[in-house]
Amino acid sequence: MQITFQRLDKELPIPQRAHEDDAAIDLYARVGVTIEPGQRFSMPTGIVVEIPLGHGGLVLPRSGLAVRSGVGVVNGPGLIDPGYRGEVAVILINHGEEPVELSRGDRIAQLAVVPLPSVQWVEVDEVSDTVRGEAGFGSSGA
Repeated sequence: MQITFQRLDKELPIPQRAHEDDAAIDLYARVGVTIEPGQRFSMPTGIVVEIPLGHGGLVLPRSGLAVRSGVGVVNGPGLIDPGYRGEVAVILINHGEEPVELSRGDRIAQLAVVPLPSVQWVEVDEVSDTVRGEAGFGSSGA
């Protein structure tokens, strides 16, 4: 599959996988910023992507950034719809106890493109029964 993209900032690296068998590409910080504990920041990435019809772009946190500094993606995963043509931004949050400094060009998130089926919603009077039934949060004992 080919994904068409536009670089709004030619000084940032071309989006790519760190390893050939990685599931997602890295997204880079377009600006430097210090994120205080508990603070959110909408980080521009300098790219516009054309997600193919029938697919979605999932913006995912980077595990290394999370474990080192406590920075994650607020709405992780974020979703890029096929019709969106604006700059991809990542809503970061500092869950740590210290300010975190991000520099321009740092890898701050990942983008995975996944197939999404076309779904038709059908209203019914009752849904089918299952063994689990209405058992919700914590029902598996974990």
